[in-house]
Amino acid sequence: MSRTDYQQQLEELRTNVVELSELVCHRLRRALEVYERKDGALAEEVITGDHEINERYLELEQDCIELLALQQPVAGDLRLIASSFKIITDLERIGDLAVNLGEYTRQAARSRYPDIDIASIGEETVRMVEAATDAYATDDAAATYEVAADDDAVDERCERASEVVIQDLLETEVGDESLLEDVSRMLLTIRDLERVGDHAVNIAARTLYMVDNDDELIY
Repeated sequence: MSRTDYQQQLEELRTNVVELSELVCHRLRRALEVYERKDGALAEEVITGDHEINERYLELEQDCIELLALQQPVAGDLRLIASSFKIITDLERIGDLAVNLGEYTRQAARSRYPDIDIASIGEETVRMVEAATDAYATDDAAATYEVAADDDAVDERCERASEVVIQDLLETEVGDESLLEDVSRMLLTIRDLERVGDHAVNIAARTLYMVDNDDELIY
């Protein structure tokens, strides 16, 4: 393979990773819409749509393996492929978290905690994923630190939301049969959105490593 063809494959890999991220973010936004509307039919659409994400993930995984095995890349090229391999794993897991939101919607037709702004928290995590992917696409090392800083704010919002749920549990009389189910679903929803933010930081961390050979954000 010529050097030109090899570089083209690397650029195609990066482009395809970005496209996977766009699909995942679309599905996550769809899941948040489903959660807000409590629409069972749309929930099924989100759940079944995960198959496409998984297929694309496996295709990209194979692309990374072939580039590593056949081209034996070094230095920056190696970091690009290795980081891409890790990033697609985070994206696939974000897709799984979108499915979780669909499952929670299918299990409940209402929300016990209307004052907890799941839509706003969720949208913030989607923007983090998009910002991390943009940094990956453009080799923007500085933007990776911004994603990490945004995660601190998301963690604080999730912590406050969890405290509201726990306080309600403590103050509600024993005997409310639906309480524990509502509490469990809401705590799982908050946890999953917090994990989306964590995956966004992972993407940013791998991008920083790819661009500057800096592992500061990797944890």
